[in-house]
Amino acid sequence: MAGSSGLGGGAGQGAALRASRAPLLLVALVLGAYCLRVLPGRCPPAARALAPAPSPSEPPSSVRRPGAPDLPVASGPGRRRFPQALIVGVKKGGTRALLEFLRLHPDVRALGSEPHFFDRCYERGLAWYRSLMPRTLDGQITMEKTPSYFVTREAPRRIHAMSPDMKLIVVVRNPVTRAISDYAQTLSKTPGLPSFRALAFRHGLGPVDTAWSAVRIGLYAQHLDHWLQYFPLSHFLFVSGERLVSDPAGEVGRVQDFLGLKRVVTDKHFYFNATKGFPCLKKAQGGSRPRCLGKSKGRPHPRVPPAVVWRLQEFYRPFNRKFYQMTGQDFGWG
Repeated sequence: MAGSSGLGGGAGQGAALRASRAPLLLVALVLGAYCLRVLPGRCPPAARALAPAPSPSEPPSSVRRPGAPDLPVASGPGRRRFPQALIVGVKKGGTRALLEFLRLHPDVRALGSEPHFFDRCYERGLAWYRSLMPRTLDGQITMEKTPSYFVTREAPRRIHAMSPDMKLIVVVRNPVTRAISDYAQTLSKTPGLPSFRALAFRHGLGPVDTAWSAVRIGLYAQHLDHWLQYFPLSHFLFVSGERLVSDPAGEVGRVQDFLGLKRVVTDKHFYFNATKGFPCLKKAQGGSRPRCLGKSKGRPHPRVPPAVVWRLQEFYRPFNRKFYQMTGQDFGWG
């Protein structure tokens, strides 16, 4: 009986130990899911072995190139070329809206998906990268957008090695609002995350945690300083994410000028969607209805305590001022 009593006591202790570990397991699962959301994803798959090293453009062909990935790529006349312009940043700044607005221009051909070549997929090679691009005619501009390039250490060197004349577009937004929007996106995909405050600060309202990507991305001056080691300031255009909402035609007009394009996309192409809180595209000729960005755009932000917002505003203030000095533009974030 004594032996039976000992076994029962051991089982009870084991059950108690498993129960005490349950909250820790739940936390580990939530944090693990968060990490999976923020870590880089995979490159688009290639079908077969890649062709030899490319020339700047390829002749037209009706046959799908070996190694072309499963991304939507336009077919038809013209040639696939390397991009002459890139939207390199920033995440949650308005890059998708800008790309969609520019695609209204008949002389802009842009890849719809983000290829992540210069950050995640560089080992695939330039032939693979060019195989993703839509075909263009002479006089048309090839573009792509991958917002993570701006905060990727290796990206400017790699882009410069491919094309030192590249035109670079950076859509920037108040870094506090941008961080909250970034958090809202992650929260929508990973419910149960710690609060914004818990992630943005160490020890309650202690030092700002710049290791958190949502905070780190907003240090625009630091990122730009690294890019300027490879490209002169004249190769950059900095687009205001706020003005892209309040005056889309004006900001898109600046981009068309920067790209050397005629101002074809004008205020007649836009209307303001009060429900979403940002501009949408009017019905195109022959189209069935007006076009807005997807459901993930314009999602409501979680409530963040005013004290947290104020602390972050004060943290970013010196970085914002340096960014204004570097770019010669005052974005009005304080």
